Amino acid sequence: MTTPTTSGTNVADGTDVERDGYRISTDPGQLDLDVTHGFLTSSYWATGISRELVERSIESSIVFGVYAGTAQVGFARVVTDRATFAYLCDVFVLPEHQGRGLGTWLCETVLAHPETQGLRRWVLATLDAHGLYARVGFQPLASPERFMEIIREGIYQRGAGE
Repeated sequence: MTTPTTSGTNVADGTDVERDGYRISTDPGQLDLDVTHGFLTSSYWATGISRELVERSIESSIVFGVYAGTAQVGFARVVTDRATFAYLCDVFVLPEHQGRGLGTWLCETVLAHPETQGLRRWVLATLDAHGLYARVGFQPLASPERFMEIIREGIYQRGAGE
């Protein structure tokens, strides 16, 4: 993993980072909820999620928006206790901005953020982006037999949890 390179800013102090005409910010006030919700509600992992649940998830997470000018083109969030554990989730770069290394840069920026330092364990779930996450240090579970989960398929479509 490498620390993101920036032009005049430094992710280590929590400020915006810039590269090749793109910017990453942790300011939730800059997020475009239409873009974020629009992508997530049609994603394989959050199909049908309501805008209200997306808003609540943002309020309870460290969020990272990727911008081309003022237009949001990517997103990630971290659910963490800020001491020992973090779950990286809802990572996306809009299709028209893919292939430029933005996903890798976004993940590097997440991992370099001051509030994610010193954590013992990071986890994530992905169907098809294993190569992206491997580039920044993620690997398959060392002991998958130790992990368990509860999955409530279709919960967003049923409106439960709102």
